[in-house]
Amino acid sequence: MLKNISVSPELSTPESIKRVLHSALGRIGKLEECVLLDYPQHFNIGDHFIWLATIFYLQDVLRTKIKYTASLNYFSEQEMDQNAGKVPIIFPGGGNLGDLWPQIQDFKEYIISKYRERPIIIFPQCIYFEQPANLSKAAAIFNAHPNLTLFTRDNRSYEFALKHFYNCQIINSPDIVFHLVNMPLFSLKLNPKQNILYLCRQDRELHQEFLPAALGIPNLVIQDWVAYQWTYRDLGKLVELRKLPVSINEIGKLLLREGWQRGLANPLEWVSRQKWERFHPYVENFNDLYNPAMHRFSWSIMHAGFYQLLQNRLIITNRLHGHIICAILGMPHIFLPNAYHKNQSFYETWSHQLVSCKFVKSAQELKAAVQ
Repeated sequence: MLKNISVSPELSTPESIKRVLHSALGRIGKLEECVLLDYPQHFNIGDHFIWLATIFYLQDVLRTKIKYTASLNYFSEQEMDQNAGKVPIIFPGGGNLGDLWPQIQDFKEYIISKYRERPIIIFPQCIYFEQPANLSKAAAIFNAHPNLTLFTRDNRSYEFALKHFYNCQIINSPDIVFHLVNMPLFSLKLNPKQNILYLCRQDRELHQEFLPAALGIPNLVIQDWVAYQWTYRDLGKLVELRKLPVSINEIGKLLLREGWQRGLANPLEWVSRQKWERFHPYVENFNDLYNPAMHRFSWSIMHAGFYQLLQNRLIITNRLHGHIICAILGMPHIFLPNAYHKNQSFYETWSHQLVSCKFVKSAQELKAAVQ
């Protein structure tokens, strides 16, 4: 079993966290080809940042050819075998290793149990199980695989993985999105409004003490990721672009909503996004990937995340990637707990020295921090 890398005592800049990330992921070694599964078939901007950062790391650092990509709903064993053969399988990182998001966990367990002859690598994850039976099932599947590497994303998850996934290679690492530090990405200079934005997730990970209505902070702008308001939402899920409806009525409806939601309603953002999608040099990275339109859609979502945050003078967020993106941009922000240990444990492991961030543990402390 691989032991934890030594964590540098100096983590006061995003650049230093990126160096620790690269040191950890360097343990993968040579990886000529791979499959990348579990494309984020939803509008959580943080997961699309994870997906793209994973692609950029594999392409630019490891020089890996990604032979096949798919979401869990459009995964095809036949297409994977035809396009990639028996190459290693990679899952992106995130906060979905556990039983909080069972559909994603079930997909991981299916792939890990079926493809025991291939190396499998799970990029940096936070781990959380509520039910012991679900943990026992996952541990049995993970430990039965002869070549499974699991990167954890915080010290608590790392210790948990060492205990329960004892037959796996366990390595602790920062989030993969820190790979984006100092990459030539979003260069548009916005004049931030005097807004205080509460970027607030309101799903099962919301800590009830930080409900927006209970904070009592005046003139607070409350939003979740702007992409949740986008076109295709009434389909119930983000379909891969090659699977979009083809009837004239459906296409007309989608174009109308696209034109309003992401065009006329915010023309400056629309112009910025056209440049981003068409002329940014990184767009060329997607041309050789399986289903390029899928990755280009994530690229558009990445723009939305940057643009949404940069319009504000201060960010309050309970989203981990709201925190990470603000850190990369050097934006002042206040980081809040989520419903379990994920946010606080990540902060205490990696980002507690960053001067752009303050972590608060109570609503009363939040009021004082804003003032």
